[in-house]
Amino acid sequence: MKNPIALVAAGITSLALLLGAVSSAYTVDEGHVGVVTKWGKAVAQEPAAGLKFKNPITTSIIEVDVRERQSKDEMRAGTTNQLPITAVITTNWSMDPDRVLEIYRKYGSPEQFDARIMDGRLRDAAKAGLGKFQVSELINDRSAASAEILGRVREALEAYPVMITSIQIEDVVAPPTYTEAVLEKEREREAAAKEQYILERQATTSQQTVQTANAERDATMAAADGQAYRVRTEAAAAADAIRAKGEAQAEAINAMQTALENNPLVIEYEKARRWNGQMPQTMLGSDTNMLMRIN
Repeated sequence: MKNPIALVAAGITSLALLLGAVSSAYTVDEGHVGVVTKWGKAVAQEPAAGLKFKNPITTSIIEVDVRERQSKDEMRAGTTNQLPITAVITTNWSMDPDRVLEIYRKYGSPEQFDARIMDGRLRDAAKAGLGKFQVSELINDRSAASAEILGRVREALEAYPVMITSIQIEDVVAPPTYTEAVLEKEREREAAAKEQYILERQATTSQQTVQTANAERDATMAAADGQAYRVRTEAAAAADAIRAKGEAQAEAINAMQTALENNPLVIEYEKARRWNGQMPQTMLGSDTNMLMRIN
């Protein structure tokens, strides 16, 4: 039979070895870089790659998030037209994963780097960038100002182990006097637009009236032209008919005259044909032998 004390000792040893193995094993999460410290001094950095082991007594692993993060700052600035504004600027940035050890040694955590280094330079660059634009430009179209500030921030942080992804101007608050002036200008613009609409509507109505009058005039002229054409056509037709009739009558007379000249007895024949058989009633005077000639 085994010694109970030996069994207990073996169990304690196994447990100690197990606990040591567990405490010495570590992994670095995705999106992080592990800073290795020995006796509190940063000596190396390790990427997120599988299971690793360390001395649980002398060595510690500090994970640093190198994923993109966002900083939001509210600041006062002046515009190019000397108006004070309040702007809210959002910066998307991340640590350089290859220089995490340098950042940790010099500045500590990314939050400490943001507070000690980046925040001040960001504010200076943002104020300088905002100062190149007017309030109206910052309110209506912030893309140009955002690009200007982004270029200045990248230049200011060029020597530091960070990457600036993008900068956005989320809000711009102008002074009340400027806002009231803009509102007044907008009211004037709306009034002018309304007046222009009224004038255009009046012009349209007048044009419609003129067009209607012109159409009626053209219709009247067309009707008059039609009537005149009809009268001219009828008159021409009547004249042609009279002329044709006169020509026919003239031709008939000429033909009759020609026929009479060629046939003198025709007249005598006509007289005989038209005589009704009665002698003419007349006073002959004393000469009773006078012959009556049919004329």
